[in-house]
Amino acid sequence: MAVSEDIDAAATAAHGLISGAATLDALKAAEPEILGKKSALGQFKRALGGLEPDERRVVGQHLNAVRETVSEALDDRRAELAAGERRAQFEEERMDLTEVPTDPGLGHLHLVTQTVQRLEDVFVGMGFTVSEGPEVETDWYNFEALNLPKWHPARSMWDTLYLNLDQGDNVLLRTHTSPVQVRVMQEQAPPIYTICPGKVFRRDTADASHLPAFHQIEGLVVDEGITFGDLAGTLDEFTSAYFGGAIKSRLRPSFFPFTEPSAEFDINCVICEGSGCQTCQRTGWIELGGCGMVHPNVLSNVGIDPERYTGFAFGFGIDRLALMRHGIDDLRDMFTNDVRFLTQF
Repeated sequence: MAVSEDIDAAATAAHGLISGAATLDALKAAEPEILGKKSALGQFKRALGGLEPDERRVVGQHLNAVRETVSEALDDRRAELAAGERRAQFEEERMDLTEVPTDPGLGHLHLVTQTVQRLEDVFVGMGFTVSEGPEVETDWYNFEALNLPKWHPARSMWDTLYLNLDQGDNVLLRTHTSPVQVRVMQEQAPPIYTICPGKVFRRDTADASHLPAFHQIEGLVVDEGITFGDLAGTLDEFTSAYFGGAIKSRLRPSFFPFTEPSAEFDINCVICEGSGCQTCQRTGWIELGGCGMVHPNVLSNVGIDPERYTGFAFGFGIDRLALMRHGIDDLRDMFTNDVRFLTQF
């Protein structure tokens, strides 16, 4: 049938116009020529009236099928062009929020982390192991096992942060890393030679020398025949290894519930090396931490025979140690994340 062939030819031309439209505007402009009343396909509707009834029925069905196919192709092309224009718009309006540093140099470990690693290296070289424990503790591990029952007046030395877990004042943020020592003694029989670095928490107001969250390192030795002389020698060896041969240590009598006898651990001022300056208040010495012989009650609390074993413990602040080693004036400077400060170390 010549008419059906003409319809197919018109449909082919319409598909060509559809596929050739590169934009939505171009496609919209071509629509009258594709399916409009004056289009080639539209003209065939008028021609149907001059055909015989049987032929009109066949040609009419064919024309409707072709127009439906062309209409679907038109809708598909319209959706395709619309999606492409949206992608182009999104790409044009996309904001690049990638932070590009002005100095693309590599980062490095924080000063406190460097100090922890340096301390661990020193003590591991002296034969100690490294132990860690939870930052959330029970009252027993943080106080009672360390010879600090609830009625003990020395509890006022620690401004404790208790957690509201419907368990009264039984759960808290540890105020020192001594609970790790308790756990080690529970799990390991003597001899014990270990250090316990970690973060601790107290209800302190931040100032140049205090923070509510800071870092400590504590050491513990439990063995047969351990004396106070072993403690003094260990601390003196550590001082020389960490600060250098020009810095010495000394012990002053003090009190801690978990050690007896107890002492304060001082070192020569790292600024003036003992000659006297404003930092050490002209004394030549700076207090570094506390130490002493492990109290027999503490050993008994963890199941270690105090008649057979003795031991010593010591502890000091890692942040303050970094401050003194590098001559930093304000402890808060290490935690304000000022890149100008951090890149110095």
